[in-house]
Amino acid sequence: MNTKALIAAYYDAFNAGDTARMLEFLHPEVEHHVNEGKVRKGRDLFAQFNTHMTENYREELTDMVIFTNEAGNRAAAEFVVNGTYLKTDEGLPEARGQRYILPAGAFFTIRDGLIARVTTYYNLADWTAQVNA
Repeated sequence: MNTKALIAAYYDAFNAGDTARMLEFLHPEVEHHVNEGKVRKGRDLFAQFNTHMTENYREELTDMVIFTNEAGNRAAAEFVVNGTYLKTDEGLPEARGQRYILPAGAFFTIRDGLIARVTTYYNLADWTAQVNA
C-alpha cells in the first residue's frame, strides 16, 4: 500500500469509529503526538487514547487532503473536524452536546509500511470558543 492510501485507510477507519482497524495501520512503536498532552508511545496507549476520545467526542473528518513526500516516508493531512462534545473532558468546559467544526491537520512518519508517528494539530482556543457559545 502506498503512503497516500495508507493515510486514507487510517482516516477511513477513524470515520467508521473502528479503532481496531486503525491499529492495523500503526507501527508497534508508534509515537502519538497530540495537540495538548504528552507523547504516547505504542499501540496500547494509542488505543487507550481512542477509547477516551470516543467516550467524550463523536467526530467525522471531512474535506480530507493528503500530501506525501517522494520517498513515501512522510505525509501530512489537512481536514475539517465535524464533532459533538458528548461528555465533559477533564480540564475542559462542560459538555452539553455542543457541535463544533474545526480545521485541523496531522503529520506522519512512515516506517516498515506503517504509521510510526502521528502528530495532530488544531486550535484549542477555537474549539473552546465554539463549545462555550
